[in-house]
Amino acid sequence: MADRPYIVGNWKMNGTRAMLSEARAIDRSAQRLMKVEVALAPPFTLIHAVHREVEQIGVGAQDCHSGPDGANTGDISAAMVADSGAKFVILGHSERRQDHGESNALVQSKINAAIEAGLRVILCCGETEETRDSGDAENYVCNQLKESLPSDFNKAEEALTIAYEPIWAIGTGRTPTVDDIESMHKAIRSLLISLYGAEQAAEVRILYGGSVKPENAKELLSAAEVGGALVGGASLTAESFLGIVIAAAETQDP
Repeated sequence: MADRPYIVGNWKMNGTRAMLSEARAIDRSAQRLMKVEVALAPPFTLIHAVHREVEQIGVGAQDCHSGPDGANTGDISAAMVADSGAKFVILGHSERRQDHGESNALVQSKINAAIEAGLRVILCCGETEETRDSGDAENYVCNQLKESLPSDFNKAEEALTIAYEPIWAIGTGRTPTVDDIESMHKAIRSLLISLYGAEQAAEVRILYGGSVKPENAKELLSAAEVGGALVGGASLTAESFLGIVIAAAETQDP
């Protein structure tokens, strides 16, 4: 597993050019916090602008199409994402799965396209509150992952990151207990080992996402098998996002 925590800000459908100042502030601080790998995923309209403004942090996209080109009005191909300056793409986010009806098969096809285009991938997974309360959360998430993982893992192992985001904790202010998070992350790690072996599975970081804030970040990031965080609302300002990055740095050995 990569040693440095990976802290990724997902701006979702937020941001105009006025927010470039936040990206610059995040980038300047990231240059002093080298124990942490930092990245932002702004909306498509800002990818190129953010890429031009920053030096240290990674820049990515929030989605891509599974096809290389064609009559797909409003869609963006993985190659176009890469051409804009992005280095990674978030795929399978619960908001895409729920709001746009994305199936595991579609998510897998998007991942395959992204990897072919040379992009790193953050593959999201997570359960609803109903599934969590039924006691079937780990089985559900592992099945979701098995059906969404790239077709050829040998081409993807160093490009793949997994983000566990319990749907009921996204933007709600609620978070699972540390024990719950550790248990799910260990189940995901065990799945990867069973599918690909320990050596290949170790290349994949598992992030936690869901109401991560500066106040709870250090505790969450210290949990076993948590390799970083996928941050939503708290990534929209440099002040709050950098609080999480600093917390991540504090979890590392001096």
